[in-house]
This record gives sequence, structure tokens and C-alpha cells, in this order.
Amino acid sequence: MLVASQALLWGAPRGLPTNFTVSQRSLPLPLCTIDTPPHPALSLPDLHVMYLLHLVELASLGDQPHGRGEFYLFCSPCYPCAGNAAAAWPARPARPLRIASVRGGGACPGHRARPSMGEDTDTRKINHSFLRDHSYVTEADIISTVEFNHTGELLATGDKGGRVVIFQREPESKNAPHSQGEYDVYSTFQSHEPEFDYLKSLEIEEKINKIKWLPQQNAAHSLLSTNDKTIKLWKITERDKRPEGYNLKDEEGKLKDLSTVTSLQVPVLKPMDLMVEVSPRRVFANGHTYHINSISVNSDCETYMSADDLRINLWHLAITDRSFNIVDIKPANMEDLTEVITASEFHPHHCNLFVYSSSKGSLRLCDMRAAALCDKHSKLFEEPEDPSNRSFFSEIISSVSDVKFSHSGRYMLTRDYLTVKVWDLNMEARPIETYQVHDYLRSKLCSLYENDCIFDKFECAWNGSDSVIMTGAYNNFFRMFDRNTKRDVTLEASRESSKPRAVLKPRRVCVGGKRRRDDISVDSLDFTKKILHTAWHPAENIIAIAATNNLYIFQDKVNSEMH
Repeated sequence: MLVASQALLWGAPRGLPTNFTVSQRSLPLPLCTIDTPPHPALSLPDLHVMYLLHLVELASLGDQPHGRGEFYLFCSPCYPCAGNAAAAWPARPARPLRIASVRGGGACPGHRARPSMGEDTDTRKINHSFLRDHSYVTEADIISTVEFNHTGELLATGDKGGRVVIFQREPESKNAPHSQGEYDVYSTFQSHEPEFDYLKSLEIEEKINKIKWLPQQNAAHSLLSTNDKTIKLWKITERDKRPEGYNLKDEEGKLKDLSTVTSLQVPVLKPMDLMVEVSPRRVFANGHTYHINSISVNSDCETYMSADDLRINLWHLAITDRSFNIVDIKPANMEDLTEVITASEFHPHHCNLFVYSSSKGSLRLCDMRAAALCDKHSKLFEEPEDPSNRSFFSEIISSVSDVKFSHSGRYMLTRDYLTVKVWDLNMEARPIETYQVHDYLRSKLCSLYENDCIFDKFECAWNGSDSVIMTGAYNNFFRMFDRNTKRDVTLEASRESSKPRAVLKPRRVCVGGKRRRDDISVDSLDFTKKILHTAWHPAENIIAIAATNNLYIFQDKVNSEMH
């Protein structure tokens, strides 16, 4: 069985639930009891209880101009409290925040917090009615990227309104020292604004396409965020002390009359409420003619690359006015264009290697030691097409929408429209593993082409040990595949299962024949509800799932009880 509670996945330390027995010693100080029958061959959902730790929803006020109103973060189990929660984040956000969250089934902070200054009864009534309208979602609220940092303590999301929200994992509670902290809002800021290119008469959206964290070098955190054209480097710092006792300034910061200064004093640092400051450190602009689809930080921690449809550029993190073009597939005559770049990523350990995928379903591994311009790849990974499956849609569904190196650097994971594939860097002819995500849609490609769903770009993710892979699907379903046992499971991120510790039951799509009670027909799938963006904690079985404007963080209950 699988369960719901924050938007966190507490999962088996080395993958999906598999056939194994749980000894009493392996679960010190359990948070709850799990009955484990002695039979050794238990199915995946029976042993591992998956629950939703947190559900966060981003919503802009409907009466505000696009991208300019307040936006709210709240949990569906706590709508009545959202108007009173009003927990202020002193992080200098681009717009005010109101928080209402459910922490492990406990009381919502809204029950404990007082209304914010100046918030009257009428305002709270508006907030209540607004929060209850589940179907109201503006385009700016839709989450467009999700990314954990290298330790997993921070989680960043970007949306189509150009906003970045950073969540921080709370430390262990003193009252429950063996329970893991949940993710609460750490800071939020406006990363990009809409622009207009007057030379090309082109509007540049503020949508955040990708976020990438830089390895932490000191107390501060850094991340890169990009829209279609401009990449920005942000620095996130904390401040809990302020200087007092200036000789030439008063308490308000104004200069004193020098004639009144009769003695000198040494300024001192006084404690203050924690303030999270986000400041732009670099702006990397004018490097791409086409829309940026991916960025990747190099293992040397000094450079990163950005890719658009036809070119890949290499940047130094300290230099903003120039970049080096390392891949250029633009033909002399654009009529000869047969494919575009869809994604790219650096090797996790070798700073000279990177891979990029194409709309034809191929992968090209490049070595920057061989040549400055890597138009000629070192290896080409491409699966021969089965002539019997050839159709009008073959090239569309074979386009690779995401590519990820495994943590070990030995394998690559790719996602096309219907499958996820695992490639070995030492075998170019074909993938070593292929998993069907939603093969039942093969008969519906014509209607999916008509409503443009066939062009949706799904992402994929590895778990920390590279033993399980995850990707999204339609109807707010997401799929997980255990590479060792070849088991798979379909789960649903939905409001119906968003109650604290609610059990997440495996779902099954029925194509025809007999249907079980909980099965869903392929004709009943909602193609407007899709999970495109997912992220997996680098060390634990915690996953972040973006479903429209909702962020679900799931955690495997078995793993949580082992802490």
C-alpha cells in the first residue's frame, strides 16, 4: 500500500518495494507498526507504505494583473485555515507570501498564527472562497521545473510566472528526535520578468525552463535559473545578526551631525530574526538565438553549458559577456534541417564529457578533449527502428525529451513519449533496458496529435543508488521501475489522496476485458492532468512531483521508520 502526507516520498533505501523480510532490529523506534506476514514473496505495494508528506499549491490572486499579485502556498487539507495562516517570510520575496501547511498530520500553523497586519474580515473571506476554488489555476502558477540541491536539504521549483520558490528541510524535531524533518518554504523570489525583443519583434516569456544548483562552496547556496533566453546566477544567504552602534549613523541609518559626536564606540552585532537574502550575482544574456531547453553544471564547478534547439554553449561562471560554442548543428540552409537538440547534460565525474539528445531519438556523447567544436561526436547511441512499428507518428514519439546520467556515470537514462530507456556508455547499438510507460496510448496517437499532447516533454529521474527510475504520465500518474526486480508501479498524485498519512494505492489502466474495481479505463484518462517534472532526493527515497500548480513530496514510510 502507498500513503499520502506532505509532498515527500519515503521509500525503500535501495529502490522500490521488493521481496524481502523486515526484521524487528531493522526498524528502531518505529513511528508506526507494519504487519509483515512471514511469506517471503510479498508484492511491492504490500510491504512499502508510501505517503504524501506535504502538498503545496501555488496560486495567484485572480483580481491582480498577471504575474503581479500575491501568491499563496497552501495545503489542500487546510483550506479553512489559509486565510489566517499569514506566516511572514522575511526573505525579501518579490511578492508577499501566506503559508498554511500540514506537518505530519499535526495542527496547521494557521491555527496558531494571528492574522497579518491590515488583514480584515473581508479580505479573509475573499481568501477562503478563492482557496476553495480548486479548479482555478492561472498560467503563471503552473510549475515548470523541480530540482533538489546536492545534499537534498533544499528543493527549488520554478513556474511559468518567472518565480522561484525554495523549500528547506526542517531539522529533526526535539519532541520526535528520530523523525525526519519536512520541507517548508525557505525563500521565494522573482527570477525573470517578461521581455520584448524589439529587433526581432519577439516576446520573451518569463517562464523558468530549468533550475540547477551549484555545489556548495561556503555557507551560501547558489543556483542557476533560465528562461528562453537569459540565464541568471543567484546567491542565497542567511543573516541572523545586525550591526548596531555606528558612530556616524543613527538608528534609522541617517548620518549624524558631526558636531554631536563626542565619543567613539565599537559597533556590535545584535541577534535578529533570521533573514534569507537572495541576490543576483551574474546575468548571462545574448548567448542563444533559439530557446534554451537545458542547462548543466560541470563537475569542475567552474563552468556550465546551456543548450538551445541548434547550439550548445559553454560558459564560465565568472564571465558573463562571452561563451564558447561547443556544438552547432545548424545547417547552411535551414531547409536541410532534420533534427534539433532536445536536452544535454555533463558527465557527473568527467568534466570533459557531455551528452546531448535529439528529436530523432539519438544520443551523442562528446569529448571536449578531442576538439574545441564537438560537432563530431565520440559515440552515437541509437536504437534501430523496427520496420513493423513504423507509422506517421514514429519520429514524433521517438524524440528524446530528457536525458540523465546515472550517479555512477556508467549509464544514461532517456525518456521519449512512450518509454524510458537505460543506455550503457559502453554499448551504442541499443539500450540495455526499455520500460513501457503508457503503451496503452499507442492506439490513441492520432487523437493525441490533434490535441498536441503528443508533443509533451516528460522528464525522468534516477534514485540515489541508480536502481530505480521514475517518470511522469497522464491523469496525474507517475511510474516507477525497479531495475533489479523488473517490478513497476503506477501511483497517482491527487487531492483525493492528499490527507495526512493517506495511503497511496497503486493504480492500473485497463485497456479492455475485465476491469477491477479501482481500475481506470484508458478512455477515462484526463490528458490535461500531466506530470512532466519530477525530482529524486540524491541520497534518500524522497521525490518531488509537480502536477500543474501543485507540488507533492512523497516519502517511503519504511525508510522513514528506519531513522
